[in-house]
Amino acid sequence: MANFNQTLLAKKSILLMLFLVCFSGFSQHKKDKPKFKVIAFYTAKNDQAHISFVHEANKFLPKLAEENHFVYDSTNNWDNLNAKFLANYQVVLFLDTRPETKEQRDAFQKYMENGGGFMGFHFSAFALNNSSYPQNWDWYHNTFLGSGEYGSNTWRPTSAVLRVENQHPVTKNLPKTFSSAPNEWYRWSNDLRKNPDIKILLAIDESSFPLGTGPKAHEIWHEGYYPVVWTNKNYKMLYINMGHNDIDYEGGTNKTLSYTFENKTESKLILDALLWLGTSKK
Repeated sequence: MANFNQTLLAKKSILLMLFLVCFSGFSQHKKDKPKFKVIAFYTAKNDQAHISFVHEANKFLPKLAEENHFVYDSTNNWDNLNAKFLANYQVVLFLDTRPETKEQRDAFQKYMENGGGFMGFHFSAFALNNSSYPQNWDWYHNTFLGSGEYGSNTWRPTSAVLRVENQHPVTKNLPKTFSSAPNEWYRWSNDLRKNPDIKILLAIDESSFPLGTGPKAHEIWHEGYYPVVWTNKNYKMLYINMGHNDIDYEGGTNKTLSYTFENKTESKLILDALLWLGTSKK
């Protein structure tokens, strides 16, 4: 009888172990399934500050994706901006530049109009006539981003105190004000406050002034209203002006002097933005 009980107990133990292994495998498979997929487009050819940011992003964001169970891919082939390729992704990032061909632009517009997610950094919104990036894409710069043409910028790259302007899933974990990583800050031709489609999430706080060090007088801002992060309520999108690391131009070494993602508050902003873009409905 003792042998029978021992045999029965052994069988129960084996069944329990098999159940736990199977259940554990199922749970692990469920846990490992990515929440969403992100594809980042970049050029990384002009301006060492933008190149530095792209390389930093392509090191930092894959780690962020692994920790938060989504997929991060990147490509410098802008011809991948087509319907077939984009169908694999829920979020598109522009790390530095923008698409230039009609086919790429049409594919991106259709992707956004069909509910895709987008985050653009710093130079991705740049447009200046009589430059290498003229304002020749009205839907993107005026309708979608709403910013219009580039106006001017601060110099050198410096930290600014940023203020939360409106509550949003992207700003829910941010303090009311915080100090940013050093950045070159942009001014735009359009007043985003007058655009009913635009919701400004972060702006430069008055305590930042004077902002910039020059040497030119117009590179130092003493007053004004400058949006830094905003969304267009008609799309699942976010523009973030950050993305210009400080570089040792004067010393001639071109070494990176500051890193965007070393600022923990900014990194939290970007993580919450990606989670919102990847999991929310249009």
